[in-house]
Amino acid sequence: MIISASRRTDIPAFYAEWFINRIRERYLFVQNPFSVHRFKRVDLSLSNVDVIVFWTKNPEPMIEYLDELTERRYRYYFQFTLTAYPRALEPDVPSVTTRLTTFKKLSEKIGREKVIWRFDPITFSSVTPEQRIIDDFGRLAKELHGAATRVVISFVDPYKTVQRNIKKLQKEEDIQFYDADRTMTQVQDVAATLAEVARAHSMEIVSCAEELDLSSVGIGHGRCIDDRLVSRLFGIAVTGKKDPSQREECQCVESQDIGQYNTCTHGCVYCYANFNKAQALKNRALHDPTSPFLVGHGADKAGPNRGQLGLFVDDQPK
Repeated sequence: MIISASRRTDIPAFYAEWFINRIRERYLFVQNPFSVHRFKRVDLSLSNVDVIVFWTKNPEPMIEYLDELTERRYRYYFQFTLTAYPRALEPDVPSVTTRLTTFKKLSEKIGREKVIWRFDPITFSSVTPEQRIIDDFGRLAKELHGAATRVVISFVDPYKTVQRNIKKLQKEEDIQFYDADRTMTQVQDVAATLAEVARAHSMEIVSCAEELDLSSVGIGHGRCIDDRLVSRLFGIAVTGKKDPSQREECQCVESQDIGQYNTCTHGCVYCYANFNKAQALKNRALHDPTSPFLVGHGADKAGPNRGQLGLFVDDQPK
């Protein structure tokens, strides 16, 4: 089994202690995102976990636990999102300088092939026009030369939560986001330039869950949870079956996500995983690093008259 930690939240940034505690205990409970009273027990024993894929904007809090994770013989790699957007779009992430330092530190510690740079999602707006996107990418690629071998790009998707965040920001900050028709005329040219820059810095560049075919500019469809990469990095075979829980354009293979929506407090305007910032803050306040649940405890989840934990634990994947 591949553990995804996590598309739904930033476990390395906010829940690193909880994660290592769950590794020590060898299990956790993950909430069904569509039913608040349904949970699945996930076996984290070494014999059951092939690879852990971390998704993060700030892995610094996790770094102190990596030696233990390695000593316990777990395999892992990181998807590290690093853009240089203004604070209006990413209000609560560490500074670009800090994250560059962390990226290089992590790359040196575990190897550059195990730290995938994500420059995504690309968001065209009045504060992030085409030339700024290109300039920021070039500056970051230069800084990460030798620290990364692959970069992943994508273009922002119009999820309802994202549209709501964008409309709110437009009203509060007078930031204009380009409409879909205008954006599509920009994508090919920008992508072509980014591909040239990536190659100049010895990086493979791939797209993430993009319907648009960018192969003509040297960008193939990538897999973030990638059986081929796992084979190359660790010499093991994992499932090559496409994850049916992901959208059609996503090429990732099957995994078990262990995160929970509305628990990341980076506050990024383009994020689909947070529907409500106030709820995310509340959930973080309810977090206990000793609990098998990311938020709260088993008794909290049952509600009145729900009975024992086993009555609402769901042991079947959804």
